[in-house]
Amino acid sequence: MEIKVNTGILSQNDRKAAENREIFDRSGLLVINIMGSPGAGKTTILEKTIDLLARQIRLAVIEGDIYTSKDARRIEKYGVPVKQINTGGACHLDAAMVAKVLGYFNLPALDLLIIENVGNLVCPVEFNLGEDIKVAVLSITEGDDKPLKYPLLFRESGVVLLNKVDLVEFTDIDMEVLHRDIRLINPECAVFEVSARTGRGIEEWAGWLTEKIKKSIQGA
Repeated sequence: MEIKVNTGILSQNDRKAAENREIFDRSGLLVINIMGSPGAGKTTILEKTIDLLARQIRLAVIEGDIYTSKDARRIEKYGVPVKQINTGGACHLDAAMVAKVLGYFNLPALDLLIIENVGNLVCPVEFNLGEDIKVAVLSITEGDDKPLKYPLLFRESGVVLLNKVDLVEFTDIDMEVLHRDIRLINPECAVFEVSARTGRGIEEWAGWLTEKIKKSIQGA
């Protein structure tokens, strides 16, 4: 019975995600869904990315969190449209939550919509939001065992951002093992070593994203 209930919830979510996808397509909009553990550095990476892109890319942000609006207030400082979604205890955003706030944005006037999901390595990846690309953020301080422990996140993500690489010398992480296991799970994903604190690798990641946006605009 539990499997049937879960299947029903996901099926309903997929239908709403498809509706979101139609709206995004009509607007010629690229949408990314950023996922990762609490403390992995998702919001700081987002801040660095916005700082690089906001002058050339029209973008907006949806911030997902269980209760607070702290992350949305951080993003507001960059002068881009941002809307907070509080899940009230749920460990993920779903497509219906996203659909409810889309009217807050002038979507045809945007090139990129960034959704920062609730901090969790499991729940968010199971719920399609209608996005083009899932982005996994993994702090190297979490250990090199995470891709094999949480393979669905890495299998479904088009990009993996390995954050806090400035701390590698203070850990016992094996970066070769980390890269190997990610490639074993998903040979096609793009992987960037970044440091949200120092800015290392952020330009490369932002450049990759810019190329995706250009292709999305050309295909609109």
